[in-house]
Order: sequence, then structure tokens, then C-alpha cells
Amino acid sequence: MQQENVDVLIIGAGPSGSVAAAYLHKQGLKIKVVEKSKFPRFVIGESLIPRCMDHFEAVGLLDCLKAMNFEVKDGARFMNNKGVVCNFDFSKKHGDGWDWTWQVPRADFDKALTDELQSWGVDIAFEQEVTAVDFSKDGSSSTTIKGIDGKVSTVHAKFIVDSSGFGRVLPRLLDLEKPSEIPMHSSIFTHVEDIKRPEGKEGTIITFDVIDTDTWLWVIPFSNGSTSIGFVGKTDYMEAFEGTNTEKLQQMMKLSPYYFDRFDGVDYTFEPRMIKNIAKSVKQLYGKSFVLTGNSAEFLDPVFSSGVTFAVESAHLASQLIAKELKGEKVDWQTGYTDYMLEGVNVFSTYVKEWYTGNLQTIFFHSTENPVIKEQICAVLAGYVWDKTNPFVKNHNRLVKTVARIADMEMEAQDNS
Repeated sequence: MQQENVDVLIIGAGPSGSVAAAYLHKQGLKIKVVEKSKFPRFVIGESLIPRCMDHFEAVGLLDCLKAMNFEVKDGARFMNNKGVVCNFDFSKKHGDGWDWTWQVPRADFDKALTDELQSWGVDIAFEQEVTAVDFSKDGSSSTTIKGIDGKVSTVHAKFIVDSSGFGRVLPRLLDLEKPSEIPMHSSIFTHVEDIKRPEGKEGTIITFDVIDTDTWLWVIPFSNGSTSIGFVGKTDYMEAFEGTNTEKLQQMMKLSPYYFDRFDGVDYTFEPRMIKNIAKSVKQLYGKSFVLTGNSAEFLDPVFSSGVTFAVESAHLASQLIAKELKGEKVDWQTGYTDYMLEGVNVFSTYVKEWYTGNLQTIFFHSTENPVIKEQICAVLAGYVWDKTNPFVKNHNRLVKTVARIADMEMEAQDNS
């Protein structure tokens, strides 16, 4: 059996694993990335938010992504079934930070990252599945890996980063899974060749078409002419549609008067896929000589596109702490990693929960916009959820409810006048 010794083993080569690999490689550490899939491969998480740009830039991965000419995302549009539209412009947000990002086919996006890393000399082994992990008393690990050819090898590492996304390797192997507090929703999605795409901004803008409080459609146009479409709704509601996944999605598209004609009769690039009970959580984010990053740790809900941002935020932070620890510096993982990450997760969790209670939708679709409040909420949607100068970050637990209540009162007053 082949044996290998490294400083850090990274499980998963998506954005989280790539950011961790980029940082640790530049620190001069010996790393190995193992990835179960062969790239390019399809994965969801195609709508980014600006905060992730900080991390791609910090680890030297921004230029290779710019060269791909992905569709620029400078905001987002929300519309409801009453014809009310709420547009967010990332350049009009509270505080500093990036005011744009991208809409990306993840197959191309992720491969651009790994191609760049491999050009640096980073060891990435594709089509390699982690089947077992053992930790010794001193914290070092022995990981068993099975290749697509059936060959088994072992990697000994001082530290493991689990960036396996929905594969959730260490949470499964170490019994770290726990139920999420986010409501149980599922999604069904595909890509289409967007042959009826309108000219100009209308054809490129990302839109969330709200069918009802719990159900919405995403439309994410890409620069290559294709578009991602997908519905999210309560799991039991999604399961009530009959037929194949193609037939289910075709039925659901009839729920969107705005987009039905544009996508009616257009062939789906692949049979629509369904993910049930999207939100995930874990009992702990780190342990002796391992850390969970990205979706392998927490995944909330796709409604505000936070997945990739939390993936790269956690990976960048974790890799900085790992580098310090392996250089003999003392690291407080609870304060420096878990507490920090959960601050951002808790803020975004509030917005996801309040979306599905209807409170946030009340604010978005209120007839009278408050520009200051909109700028502050826009900063949250851009991913700057650690900025305590923003009242909608600092007081997220009560402020959304309070503003929604005021909006309801104003609407009642208008109705009674």
C-alpha cells in the first residue's frame, strides 16, 4: 500500500479547498488535496456574493477567475407574485467592500481554481475517495483513500481540512452531524440554453421570483449563454409534484408568469436534479488536528447565495490558524475560528429564517423604501455579516422583526385611509 506524509491533507477541491490550498501552499507547507470527483463536474452554488472576492484576492486566485469572463453580478432582483420588484445594488450598500462579484457555472469556475493551483505545483489527486480516518494520541492522522481504479493508499498528515462540501466526509465518519435549525426545504434545478434571453440588463440579471412565502424560483444567467433555473420550497410541497424531475420542474415553471414564456419549450441541458432538506449543521467545527470548512460544516439555504462565501471565509481563516499552529504558535480555535464563523452564520441564519416567516419579504416589497435601511440590508446580502457598524448585523435578531412590524402597520394605515 502506498504511504505518503504531508503537513496538511485537504479533502475536497472546490472553492473552500482551493482557498485553503492556495494559502497553505504559499506558506511553504507540504499539502495534498484529494477530490472524489473528476473536474470539471457539475455542482450548485452558482451565484456568488461580493465578500468572497476578498478571499480570492488575498490568496492569489482572483486573476485566474477574472480571465474566465464570467457574468458580472452587481446586485440582485427579488420579485413577488403581485408584480412588486425589489432591486439591490451592491454599490449602494452600508460600509466598504466589493460592489460586484460573478454568476458562474461551477464546473468552469472550480476547474479554473484547480488548474491555477496545479500550475503552482499543488498536489491535487482527483477521483480519490476518503474511506476512513484515524487520529493518534498526538493528533496526527492516517487517512485511507481509495482511487477510482480500486487502489488503496494512506496519507499521514499533521492536520486535516475537510472542505468536502455536501460530501461531508468528517461529519459522517466522526459522527458530527446534527439537525439544522433552518426550516426543511428542498430544491430542484437544471441548466437551459437560454435561446429566448432578452437583450441588455434584463437578460443578465439574477432574479429570485417569489411564488409564495416558502416557494421561490432562481434564474441565474451565465456569460456562456446558458442559464441556471431552480425552485426551492418546503420538502413536502416539492415531493407533491408527480412524474420525472423534468416533468416536475416543467409543472413548477407554470407558477411563474414572468418567466414561463422565456423557458417554455426550451430543452433542459440535463435531467433536473433534486436536493432534499438542504440546510445542514454539525456538533463542532473543529477538533484536535482537524477543521471543517464550507458546506461540510454549515449550509443554510440558497436564498441569499451565502454558500461559497462561507466556504472561502472559513477556509481562509482556518488555513491561517493551521499555519500558525504548525509553526508552533498557540491557537485558540474556539475564539479564533468557531466563535467568529458562528457570528456570521447566526446573522445569515436570521435573514434566512425571517425570509421564510415573511418578515423580510414584507420589508423587501414594502411600498415605501427607506434608503438607509436598504443600504444596511444590502451589505448583509453582499456577505459583510461581521461588520458591527451595520445595525442590521449588530442587532439582527430584533431589527428585521421590528422593521417588518412597522411596515405592516404602515400598510394597515394606508388600507384604512
